[in-house]
Amino acid sequence: MKILLIEDEPGLISVMVRGLTEANMQVSVAADGTTGLEMALKHQFDLIILDIMLPGINGIQICREVRKVNKTVSILMLTALGSTENIVTGLDSGADDYLVKPFKFAELEARIRSLVRRRGTQGQEENSIHIGDLELDFSSKTAKRNNKPINLTATEYRLLEYFVKNANKILSRIQILENVWDIDFNMGTNVVDVYVNYLRKKIDSGTGQKLIHTVFGMGYILKEDPS
Repeated sequence: MKILLIEDEPGLISVMVRGLTEANMQVSVAADGTTGLEMALKHQFDLIILDIMLPGINGIQICREVRKVNKTVSILMLTALGSTENIVTGLDSGADDYLVKPFKFAELEARIRSLVRRRGTQGQEENSIHIGDLELDFSSKTAKRNNKPINLTATEYRLLEYFVKNANKILSRIQILENVWDIDFNMGTNVVDVYVNYLRKKIDSGTGQKLIHTVFGMGYILKEDPS
């Protein structure tokens, strides 16, 4: 696996490069945002690991620029800012996952394995699924409602995909967090509710039939509303 690490802390760079190399991964390093963006756009990588706070160009800007030209590379964002707002901003910019500093190397490895599994399952399923007038295309990672395209961020798409694949099932916040973000449930985060709200506004706004429903005390369900 070819990894681009964009990080400006020398000590963390040393630890991560050593660990990733020992895990038989090929690591390229950029110590500032400007160099990191140039490398990300010029070379092919399987995974980009980048810090939010960087000299030159910050990680959010890098992520947005990369996603303009590359929809498939996995992006793992590192942040010392663990608030829901900062996490949501990072994911909305196109990151696939995030890791809050400080972290153990074993946790980093687990996130990388998760991203590899996530990418590896693509293309192994039918091309699209219809739920009522909602269509989700797995190959292009796009959604339509009543044949009208819906503009989704990478995280919103993954959330919708999880709902669609589990249509007519009640999904708890724990299940959603563990399957969409692949992290253990944290009582201190409301990122699931935030993203369900985002998705609702895009999927159900202006339509006669709501698809995403709240099941109070239990979680959420995606289903056609018979009413």
